[in-house]
Amino acid sequence: MAPKKAKKKAEGANSNVFSMFEQSQIQEFKEAFTIMDQNRDGFIDKEDLRDTFAALGRLNVKNEELEEMIKESSGPINFTVFLTMFGEKLKGTDPEESILNAFKIFDPEGKGVLRKDYIQEMLMTQAERFTKEEIDQMFAAFPPDVSGNLDYKNLVHIITHGEEKDQE
Repeated sequence: MAPKKAKKKAEGANSNVFSMFEQSQIQEFKEAFTIMDQNRDGFIDKEDLRDTFAALGRLNVKNEELEEMIKESSGPINFTVFLTMFGEKLKGTDPEESILNAFKIFDPEGKGVLRKDYIQEMLMTQAERFTKEEIDQMFAAFPPDVSGNLDYKNLVHIITHGEEKDQE
């Protein structure tokens, strides 16, 4: 009887994290986990992270950086732990409208774009200041157009939905 209770308790602990997401989201997280679990052992470790970065074109990632990522979990990172970590990170995520409104403060004309140098200055000098490395990472992930403008409406859509808006 005791093993049954233990199993039930474990299921209850896990089901909470699964109830935080829709089935389609869980499937997307599972796909991401599978991609990151390079050695297919059911756990993401430092070498899996290194291989994932390499696959994304980022070579020579420092051991310290990888160790910091691994330390974010309470133990070995299996899929349930991975999902829990994302749940904790996403719990405080602002809805799309709130993030858009934050950008609109810097866009009084309502153009939907901000000059790269202007947004860089604001992010590095105001409130929770970005480092030069964080700015570089942001612009690498969301590069400005040829005129040097950042399409913040599309950026916000990607942040909140994970995909680019269809251009109408």
